[in-house]
Amino acid sequence: MNNKKFKKVYQLLRPRAFNVDTYSNKLKVGIIYTLYFEGSNYIKLGFAENEGALDNKLWSEPFIILGRKKGQKKELLLLVNTLKELGIEYSENLNFKYSSSLMRHLSTLGWPVGKSIYQQRKIKKEILCA
Repeated sequence: MNNKKFKKVYQLLRPRAFNVDTYSNKLKVGIIYTLYFEGSNYIKLGFAENEGALDNKLWSEPFIILGRKKGQKKELLLLVNTLKELGIEYSENLNFKYSSSLMRHLSTLGWPVGKSIYQQRKIKKEILCA
């Protein structure tokens, strides 16, 4: 009898290690991507749950996709924290001002930035012309 009461009290007082919903949301596999916006010359990093969500993003705004790969939302959060520690500033919706140091950091950290030399040269050429 005392054993049953002890189990009930233990269940009530047992600390919860983490919130299951938040944790499972970070582990969801989707697409991590890098977009370039020609008008304002900035880079947008993000996470999409599927191809359709990414396609909607590309159709709704004039972005050029630099790179994408399968990944988790946790990777995006880790990257943003790392860039923040490196002193790179960004807006609240993960827009970064384009710079060669930002692209170098993203490439070093394994973020998809595109392997095409043409895309990188085109961006640099537009910056120099502006």
